[in-house]
Amino acid sequence: MVRPARSAGIAGVSTRRLAGPKTAMVLAAGLGTRMKPLTEHLPKALVPVAGRALVDRVLDRLVEAGVERAVVNVHHFADQVENHLRQRGDLEILFSDERAGLLDSGGGIAHARPLLGEDPVFVANIDSLWIEGANPALETLKAAWDPAAMDLLLLLVARGNGIGFEGPQGFLMDAAGRLTHSASNEVVTPFANVGFGILRPSILDGAPGGAFSIIPTWHRLQAQGRLHGAVMDGFWMHVGDPAARDAAEGRLG
Repeated sequence: MVRPARSAGIAGVSTRRLAGPKTAMVLAAGLGTRMKPLTEHLPKALVPVAGRALVDRVLDRLVEAGVERAVVNVHHFADQVENHLRQRGDLEILFSDERAGLLDSGGGIAHARPLLGEDPVFVANIDSLWIEGANPALETLKAAWDPAAMDLLLLLVARGNGIGFEGPQGFLMDAAGRLTHSASNEVVTPFANVGFGILRPSILDGAPGGAFSIIPTWHRLQAQGRLHGAVMDGFWMHVGDPAARDAAEGRLG
C-alpha cells in the first residue's frame, strides 16, 4: 500500500543548476539496529545530527539538486516519520508503506515503483551525509549521468576521504567509469558507495515480490557494462551508529 501526503512545491530553482532527476527514492524504512539506543523510541530517519534529523539533511541535499518530489519508504516508527515529513513545505512527499514487512533495498524500490514513474530518479540512503568539496556532490552525479551508457550511476568516495569506509569491500572503476563491485577481503578497493545514485526505475521491472537486496541488480548491470560511478570530492560521513553520529556532529559543528 502506498500512502500519499502532499506539501507545497519548490519555487525559485536556480537556472544555474544542471538538469537532473526531479524525483527521488529515499530509503528510510530500516530498523536502525546499529543505532541503538538512539532508535529504541525513534526511527533512524529522525535521529538528530547537529540539530537536524538525518532524513531532513538528506532531503535538503536533494532539494538543492532540484528534486521536487520524494518517495520515502516507511516501516520502523512509520507514523513518526510520516508526521514529521508532512511538516516540510519545500517538496512533494509520497510515502511507500512497508508496515507489513521490511522489503530491503531492492524490494523497497520495486514496491515504490508505481510512484517513481519512468524517468531516472535519485536514490538516497538516510544515513549518508557529507561536507561539500569544490564541486557539489549531486551536481557531480548529474553531470556524469549518461542514459545511453548506463542504467545505474553510483556516487562514490575515495578511500581515506570519509568516515565509515571500513574493510576492503567496495568498487573498482575503469577509465570509462564502469564499476566492478568487490566483496573480497583480499582486494582493497579504492572507492566506496556513498549511498546516493541515479537509477532508471525500469531496471527492477519483473523483479520478484517481497524483500530482496539491490546488490544482485548491481552485478547484472555490471555484467552488461551499465553500472557506472562518479567520484565526489567532498568528505563523506556514514552515520551508522551512535559513535559515527557523534563524529559527524563534531565535523558539522
